[in-house]
Amino acid sequence: MAKSIQMDELTLGVCYYPEHWPEGLWEDDFRRMREMNISVIRMAEFSWAMLEPQEGVFDFSFFTRVMDLAHRFGLRVILGTPTATPPAWLTHKYPEVLNATKEGVLIKHGMRRHYNYSSAKYRELSQRIVRNMVNAYKDHPAVIGWQIDNEFNCEKNVFYAEADHAAFRVWLKEKYGTLDNLNKAWGTVFWSQTYTDWEQLHLSQTDTPNPHLALDEKRFISDNVISFAKLQADIIRELAPQHWVTTNGLFGHLDNHKMTDELLDFFSYDSYPQFSSVFYNENETKPLLDRQWSINLTNVRSISQNFCVMEQQSGPGGWVDRIEMGTPRPGQIRLWSYQSVLHGTDLLVYFRWRTATFGTEIYWHGINDYHNQPNRRVREVAQVGGEFAKIGSLIAGTTYQAEVAFMQDYNNNWDGEMDVWHGPLQWQSMRSWFKQLQYRHIPADSIFLRSNTTLEDLAKYKVIVYPHSAIMTDETAELLTRYVEQGGKLFLGARTGYKDVNGQCYMRPFPGPVAGLCGITVEDFTLVKGKVNAAELQWEGRLSAGTKAVGFNEVLSVQNPEAEVVARYSTEYYQGEPALTRRNVGEGQVWYLGAAYSETVVDGILDELGLSSPLADRISAPAEVEIGIRASKDASYAFLLNYSDKTVTVQVKKRVTDLLTGTALETDVAMPAYGVMVLEL
Repeated sequence: MAKSIQMDELTLGVCYYPEHWPEGLWEDDFRRMREMNISVIRMAEFSWAMLEPQEGVFDFSFFTRVMDLAHRFGLRVILGTPTATPPAWLTHKYPEVLNATKEGVLIKHGMRRHYNYSSAKYRELSQRIVRNMVNAYKDHPAVIGWQIDNEFNCEKNVFYAEADHAAFRVWLKEKYGTLDNLNKAWGTVFWSQTYTDWEQLHLSQTDTPNPHLALDEKRFISDNVISFAKLQADIIRELAPQHWVTTNGLFGHLDNHKMTDELLDFFSYDSYPQFSSVFYNENETKPLLDRQWSINLTNVRSISQNFCVMEQQSGPGGWVDRIEMGTPRPGQIRLWSYQSVLHGTDLLVYFRWRTATFGTEIYWHGINDYHNQPNRRVREVAQVGGEFAKIGSLIAGTTYQAEVAFMQDYNNNWDGEMDVWHGPLQWQSMRSWFKQLQYRHIPADSIFLRSNTTLEDLAKYKVIVYPHSAIMTDETAELLTRYVEQGGKLFLGARTGYKDVNGQCYMRPFPGPVAGLCGITVEDFTLVKGKVNAAELQWEGRLSAGTKAVGFNEVLSVQNPEAEVVARYSTEYYQGEPALTRRNVGEGQVWYLGAAYSETVVDGILDELGLSSPLADRISAPAEVEIGIRASKDASYAFLLNYSDKTVTVQVKKRVTDLLTGTALETDVAMPAYGVMVLEL
């Protein structure tokens, strides 16, 4: 069972940086927060230089004064350990703590997250500041919990300091025991890469490293981060067992599931939906834009079913030199807030209270502008605060409901970063499935396949999409077989099952361990790129003319008469050959597509399955509206979120009550641009 935050009501918070402002502003800030129903502040995660201005000289008085005043106003405090930004005296005196570029050049002071996790000195000094900080604040009545560091692996998720190379060797020795085992796992006989001494081993420093080394490197980085976080978590558990422990972010080369299981009380996320509107394919039809951020929130929910959003976007974003964004339109901040709540957030902390007047993030706007005068963002957050006060005790603790899940795993995600033969297919298929499920109002979960994943974990889903798991073991194939036999519908795709856990290719017919389950093998195949065209697909009654098999084309060969050909290729030299198959196994079905999934193909499959919205008999809404349900044993609540910049009409088929307005609805309802409804079912 995933670890979850435990809140009695939906709770609103804000990131606060008192070190950025004259002390005379604090009291008015806290008074206004309470008027907006903000009851939590998060601070101090970048404050090491204040807490330890000189080596071994500590001063905790500043934040004590802040917390004393915050406590007077009934505000609770989340403290961040300050190890994301070491002070200049530290990096100057101990340059070995710095991260390095691939070329070995040290990354100098002046940014953030410029340290490495491996340095014995950095670990020593980090433990010291955390121990002293926790000792100083552990008994303060305002403190409720701790955020370890800040956004592990943000900015940099690769490491090349000398300490990292040394730590990698230690990790490899522990994993493989002997160089013979390592050489076999990495296939080092290729290109005469064979290692004869542990000192010859380094993290990848070429543009095209040995792919098996590269996969292990990402596993090492993840374990290294977790071991660094553990140093801090252990101190907090020892000195302040009454406080909860979390950390924030969702960045590369880190097994957040493992870290949460081993160290945290729950996971926290930083939610900036406008990223999806800034960085997207301009040629895409009907893009999800900010609604696409629900994919990220779905992934977070697989770590903690109910979680904290430690940073919720509350204004336009931008550093001085990048990530420039337009201002959220009226209603969007509220919309994005409820997007987080729908997907499992019970503690929502806005970034930030007031926009910084100096530093790299002077354009990363908060609720308040520089001038500190009323604005529409303040009014919008105050509206959310009032609504949380009204519905918060009903929603908190309820959980997102879904019968469809998209499955992934860290090994394939990390291997796919380098491997262009299967990596790009993953995002193509996930986006296509998520997009069409969204537009049809069918909620979906994310599930990460791990060594401790059980049949019970999978069986709660009627449909699981696990499209391009190149790395596949026989044990995983057995678990998937049992899932199908008990009634599940499993969807696989091109490049499934041809690699082992080291990333080496099996000498067995594709799709390897699941070939028997699917009842097919792959007779021929081609990557679709450049001058190589995607073949068109034919599936009578389901696919429109011209629908293409995108990304990759595998020519399937039916080996088991129980495997039925559902769609065939209608162009290219393999015209008429099987492209999509389906086999009934026990009470369930396994489908195999010899390509990546496109939106059109997903639509055809959803029509064939007859999947529909769980609210189809109660609510009819246009595609622009996201629909989801949070429920407990005793109650369920439907969230309707309008991502459109226009008013849309929602048809109510059975009488429901909108909790935000207290209005009973039983006819057509006009939902304004960026509008939100929370319906008691």
